[in-house]
Amino acid sequence: MRARDLSELLILAALWGGSFLFMRVAAPQFGPAALIELRVGLAALLLLPVLAWRGKLALLWRKAGPLFFVGVTNSALPFVLYAWAALSVTAGFASVVNATSPLFAALVAWVWLKDRLTAGATVGLLVGLLGVVVLVWGKASFHAGGSGWAVAACLAATLNYGIAANFTKRYLSGVDPMAIATGSQFYAALVLAPFAVWLWPQAMPARDAWIAVLLLAFACTGVAYVMYFRLIAHIGPARAIAVTFLIPVFGMLWGAMLLDEAVTFNMLAGCTVILAGTGLATGAIRLPRGRSTAIRSCPADRPSGSR
Repeated sequence: MRARDLSELLILAALWGGSFLFMRVAAPQFGPAALIELRVGLAALLLLPVLAWRGKLALLWRKAGPLFFVGVTNSALPFVLYAWAALSVTAGFASVVNATSPLFAALVAWVWLKDRLTAGATVGLLVGLLGVVVLVWGKASFHAGGSGWAVAACLAATLNYGIAANFTKRYLSGVDPMAIATGSQFYAALVLAPFAVWLWPQAMPARDAWIAVLLLAFACTGVAYVMYFRLIAHIGPARAIAVTFLIPVFGMLWGAMLLDEAVTFNMLAGCTVILAGTGLATGAIRLPRGRSTAIRSCPADRPSGSR
């Protein structure tokens, strides 16, 4: 991998890791629905001209049904769930939970698409589940003041990423990846618009919240998608997907540096175990002497569970 490509991979991970930080800053003032409407709507405004320049704008209408579903399951619903969780859990914690997205993609592929689980994938799912247990140990309280529902929201968001990845594999295979990225933001904005109007904050959010929204929309969503597909073109999907392993590192780093969030032992241990499970489930890490091939439930030509 060239130094330039490696630099872009690190920048992309930093951007997607930063999305949890910006949601943590803006969600209390905007509320989840309004915040995410701004995120996906502004990102769509950035991506639509890029898609038009590539001559692929008509795909948004030709594939409206599948793109609408992906917009709901890969953007609107998981983004809102993460924004709501950001009211209770730290940015670092949420970014670690996000690393379970490939695990859910593998599980959904096994249940829905009947993809065969290899020995490595099976072990990876079990290891990843153990990592989640380590991560949430002592936090998943559903009593007053506990963050159990926020943890459940994060896990529900990653489950939606898994569903979206497999739906894309089945119904949008061969469709231009930039059209999928743009369409998902466009249709997510349409879905969330009435909820955003209904739940728009009564008090004008502060300047720092608006800055966080603009960075979330343009940098962490619009620019990040363009960078991701640029990386795929330069280094291939198998290497580009390595960004999944770097996002929690930056999520915890930004949270600690800019919000004074604590990086706990459970977060570090859970992150390590979850990433090990993800590596096994996706084939990035292989069992000794294993001949099994990695399952491919998560399409490599689009960002699955990207923030």
